[in-house]
Amino acid sequence: MNFVALLIPALFLALFCYALKKRVKLYDCFTEGAKQAVPLILSIFPYLAAMLILSELFSAGGLSAILTRFLTPFFELLGIPPEIAPLVLIKPFSGSGSTALLSEIFAAYGPDSYIGRCAAVAYGSGETVFYISAVYFAGSKKQLLLPIAAALVANFLGVVVGCLLCRIL
Repeated sequence: MNFVALLIPALFLALFCYALKKRVKLYDCFTEGAKQAVPLILSIFPYLAAMLILSELFSAGGLSAILTRFLTPFFELLGIPPEIAPLVLIKPFSGSGSTALLSEIFAAYGPDSYIGRCAAVAYGSGETVFYISAVYFAGSKKQLLLPIAAALVANFLGVVVGCLLCRIL
């Protein structure tokens, strides 16, 4: 059996034994933590709902297709295949949407093709910036433009460098 598959159950068992040794009431602690989670979920929900709706509107409203057509020449200039441009644009908004696009690219070009490898790198090197920002910065009064811009630039640079490495290797 794989050692890694046993790691999490072993960790839970060790934590359980440690709590028993310290005479901690595990069930009471668990229910108290669950009670504290409800207000957190309620405070984050509006931000998550807004980001999910906006990401769906980005795709369904046609803005994604317009941006793809507009940015494809720029992407080609930087070495990003035009076939993965929709993936590069949707990844910061939607994880499930980018997963669907990745499987479409794999079905059309194959995972071992240059386009498939670039798509895999674009998918793996990026993050759903707006979703993560909604979760991390929910209720924050700080200026969010700089961290979001930095994350978007890092995502894009990861795609550019990843496609370059796919071309070289």
